[in-house]
Amino acid sequence: MKAEWVDGFEIRVTAEKGETVISANREGMLSLAKQLRMLADRVPGDHIHYDENNSLEEGSAVMIIERI
Repeated sequence: MKAEWVDGFEIRVTAEKGETVISANREGMLSLAKQLRMLADRVPGDHIHYDENNSLEEGSAVMIIERI
């Protein structure tokens, strides 16, 4: 699945003490919304892998969203 990004997106994921926080600017939220919509139409098991090397801000925790 090819992820589509809105120009200027910023997304950060932190995970501490059992809590996960996803922080994003407007463009980041719009990007995530588009990707979640696309993933909803896919088959179970499809997923999107996010990390600081391909989409998240430096220092972010890895985030995987999977269609069940």
